[in-house]
Amino acid sequence: MSKLEKITFNPEGEDPIEFFVLEQTRIGGYNYILVTDFEEGDGEALILKDLSKDGEEESVFTIVSDDEELSAVAGVFESMLDDVEFER
Repeated sequence: MSKLEKITFNPEGEDPIEFFVLEQTRIGGYNYILVTDFEEGDGEALILKDLSKDGEEESVFTIVSDDEELSAVAGVFESMLDDVEFER
């Protein structure tokens, strides 16, 4: 398995958090990334939506929590990755 890209989030007023990027996609003009807290094995996964505008230097991500949006984007990631299955 190739090494996953590691990204660091710096939530305002909190300690930095590191995640590993499993996959990314663009849907409806927004970029989404699937991240996990462990590089190998089963771990918690989150789908994050990039709210920054094109050309902005720093990305602004939010956790996708709307059930309909989450289900749609999760379905896309499941079809892109053979070994990923989301528990709903």
